[in-house]
Amino acid sequence: MRDWTPDLTKSDKPRYLAIADLIEDDVKAGRLSIGDRLPPQRKLASRLAIDFTTVARGYVEAQKRGLVESRVGQGTFVSGRPSRSRAAAPARPELVDLSMNLPPEPDDPELIDLMREGLAEVGRNLVSLLRYQGFGGSPADKDAATAWLGRRALVPSQDRLFVTPGAHPALLGVFGILAKPGDVVLCEAVTYPGARSIAAQLGLKLVGLEMDEDGVTPDAFTQACGRFSPKAIYLNPTLQNPTTLTIPEERRTALAAVARQFGVPIVEDDAYGFIPTSKISPFAAIAPDITWHVAGLAKCIGAGLRAAYVVAPSARAAWPFAAALRVANVMASPLTVALATRWIEDGTADIMLRFIRAETTARQALATEILPGGSFRADPLSFNLWVPLPEPWTRSAFVGHMRATGVGVVASDAFCANGAPTEAVRVCLGGPTSRADIRRALEFMAHALTEAPEIASTFL
Repeated sequence: MRDWTPDLTKSDKPRYLAIADLIEDDVKAGRLSIGDRLPPQRKLASRLAIDFTTVARGYVEAQKRGLVESRVGQGTFVSGRPSRSRAAAPARPELVDLSMNLPPEPDDPELIDLMREGLAEVGRNLVSLLRYQGFGGSPADKDAATAWLGRRALVPSQDRLFVTPGAHPALLGVFGILAKPGDVVLCEAVTYPGARSIAAQLGLKLVGLEMDEDGVTPDAFTQACGRFSPKAIYLNPTLQNPTTLTIPEERRTALAAVARQFGVPIVEDDAYGFIPTSKISPFAAIAPDITWHVAGLAKCIGAGLRAAYVVAPSARAAWPFAAALRVANVMASPLTVALATRWIEDGTADIMLRFIRAETTARQALATEILPGGSFRADPLSFNLWVPLPEPWTRSAFVGHMRATGVGVVASDAFCANGAPTEAVRVCLGGPTSRADIRRALEFMAHALTEAPEIASTFL
């Protein structure tokens, strides 16, 4: 029944739920029969003058109820009668985990079908992918990496480009060849916890630099170079975790000039660099001869896709890096890398990226709607909020208060490179958590931010 058109004015529920309800009503009434094909999502969205993702969510909800099924390359079909009462509320998880910085998970059946098709195609070469592969990626994998990095205006030669088993092993390898135990590596004053852990593992001294609204200040960098003779500076310059700031191009150029003046390599963790649509040049384009560029796929496609593309400053600099990474990891998983290559080549990765941008923007809009104005820092495309706490809240009291009611957030201690942590928390909006659960958590948080701890707290 390709001309099926629900009347959304009959329901005051969110439109995606109204679509699922009307499918259920029409199945019960016999207006839809098992085997009927529903309209393609984009056509129905156009017919109803609503967003495509709304229709997609409606079909997903209908699928959860056992009403429809999605068939690869064919469409969405009525598969049965309701498997549960509409009034039955889904089980609520014990914890709304807003502690992990993940991209939103796709729920569009068409996108999920594309992802599965890519996985099936990769599976055709399963036997060969179970063998040892050459280190650093095959020519085909490097070609895909080059195409992906080209979106960031990077076109490195293949002898400077490596396909690695994720950003963490890559950063461990880079830090390990640039510095020895006891050496200083500079970073933002508030930095990514993974960099702290890697530095600690290697016995390096991580020194945080003063920041303003544009990131690390050139003066602080200059002074630290004179004082510490650092072996590198680590930066997470785009949608920085956790502050969400993006270093503007003018500041990047100024920091690159200081790095060049003092001979300090830049380690650029570009985990979120593919999320924004604005074209700010990466450090690897501004100062390619002194920058180690690490472009992980975990944040722009999915955290389970453990692969990262590394661009070395030169072929000579890449030799010790390749040796260090080969000893620690042997190779990136050929299965994982083949899937990443497939998704890049067939356009699935771009569709996933567009979904992540759209869903992240919607979740950030919820935060803007619910939380008190000026109570947090965020970018419309960041996966998290950075929330400075109003007095007399302390970070430990706020984290405990949120967790006692089933909401997990992270205190600023995890991100402070050195010195006393600020009274702040990171709140993440991505991952498998639904918008409804995020709304509930944000509403509870908004209440806490406008009340004194002794009034808001609900535990002893």
